[in-house]
Amino acid sequence: MIASAGFGTSGAFLNTSIHAEVNMLQVNCLALLQLTHHFAQKFAAQKKGGIILMSSIVSFQGVPFAANYAASKAYVQTLAEALYHELKPYNVDVLSAAPGPVQTGFSERANMVMDNTLTPDQIGVPILKALGRKATVLPGFLSKLLVYSLGTVPRWGKIRIMKGVMGGMTKHQRA
Repeated sequence: MIASAGFGTSGAFLNTSIHAEVNMLQVNCLALLQLTHHFAQKFAAQKKGGIILMSSIVSFQGVPFAANYAASKAYVQTLAEALYHELKPYNVDVLSAAPGPVQTGFSERANMVMDNTLTPDQIGVPILKALGRKATVLPGFLSKLLVYSLGTVPRWGKIRIMKGVMGGMTKHQRA
């Protein structure tokens, strides 16, 4: 099972629609939980299977101007990390894929302007190759660069850096 459906919101939290924010949580977290639970039970019963959950590089710290989206991806990330260990005895592989920006309809739906995006082709193969080998994969050079370059930065510093990055992607909303 590959849980790749989802969407994001962006902009200042005080200016977002609570309806859109709740809908995003229902898709990114609740629907993902329900599908993951269903397939985890099915795969555990048959003693084989694989589950890939689409996280994001924003899942590793708070992200101003995408606060709720980043929080939803943190949920996905931590769920996958835990299930990787819980389901291993049942021969069920679980992988969190945490890419950087990808060329999909995401940026339009989230009302963001994203540069330096990865293509689905650039992330698909590394994700599939990582299944069964590790708990998290950062597909594509850009994803690795963005996460590893912040590796030694304290959490508060990462949040400030991400504020600048996301602020640049959403500045058109404040113009």
